[in-house]
Amino acid sequence: MKVALYARYSSDSQRDASIADQLRVCRAHAERQGWRIIEEYTDHAISGASLLRPGIQAMIADALQGRFQIVLAEAMDRLSRDQEDIAGLFKRMAYGDVKIITLSEGEVTQLHVGLKGTMNALFLKDLADKTRRGLRGRIEQGKSGGGNSYGYTVVKQFGGDGEAVRGDRAVNPEEAVVVTRILQDYAAGKSAKRIASELNREGIRAPLGGDWGFSTINGNPKRGTGILNNELYVGKLVWNLQRFVKDPVTGKRQARLNESDAWLSREVPHLQIVDDAL
Repeated sequence: MKVALYARYSSDSQRDASIADQLRVCRAHAERQGWRIIEEYTDHAISGASLLRPGIQAMIADALQGRFQIVLAEAMDRLSRDQEDIAGLFKRMAYGDVKIITLSEGEVTQLHVGLKGTMNALFLKDLADKTRRGLRGRIEQGKSGGGNSYGYTVVKQFGGDGEAVRGDRAVNPEEAVVVTRILQDYAAGKSAKRIASELNREGIRAPLGGDWGFSTINGNPKRGTGILNNELYVGKLVWNLQRFVKDPVTGKRQARLNESDAWLSREVPHLQIVDDAL
C-alpha cells in the first residue's frame, strides 16, 4: 500500500522539531502496517485555518494523480481546522480513492469530518476570543495590544515569576525626533510626498527599514494608521479601531473598521512624543 505523510506546525513559537516528531511517529506507524511511503509533505509555521498551503496543495495534486492510496497524519487538525476545508479535503481524497488516516482518529469518515470539523471550528473561535481578551487586558493597563509603532522601542523585561512581561513600550529618542519633524513640517504646509522625499534624500530610514512613502505618513485617518494619525504620539492609546477577516477564496486578511462603541482608549502620558498644540 502506497502512503503519503503530512505534517504541519502553526506558529513561529513552535519548532521544526515538531514537524520531525510528527513525521517520525507517522513513519513508525506506516512501517508497522507494511505501507510504502511515497512522499512526505510539510507546511512550516502556517495556520491550519486554510488549505492555501503549498505542502497540502502539492499533496492534493499528487493524490488526484494516483501517486498513493493513503494520507497519514498525526491528527485531523494537522490537515485543517476549518470545517469547510476539511470537508473539501475529504471529498477530494474520496474522489481520488485515497483514504485519510490519522494516528489520533484512525480512518477518517464522514462522521469524523462533521464532528471533528465542528470541534476544530469552535477551538479556533475560542482561541481568537481568548487572544482578544488578553490583548484587551493589556490595553486596560496602558500596555501595547500587539505590534509596535514608529517612535517606540519594545521594553523586554521579566516579572518576579520569571515570565516575560509583555506590552511595555518606551519612547525611542532618535525616532521621536523624526516623528516631531514630520508633524512640524506638515503643520507648516509641506505635503506628505515632499516630507517623504526629504527624509529619503537625507538617508533617514522608514519604519520598516526601506524608503519613506507618502502613504506611510498620510495613512488612513479613519483607521488611525500613518504617522499623522497615530494618537499614541499625544499620549493616547487607541485599540480595536479595526478587525481583520479572512477572504474565504484567497485566504488573505482584509481590514474592516469597527463601530466606534467598540473602540478602547487609555491615556498613556509617558509615551507622548509631541505636545498637544502640535
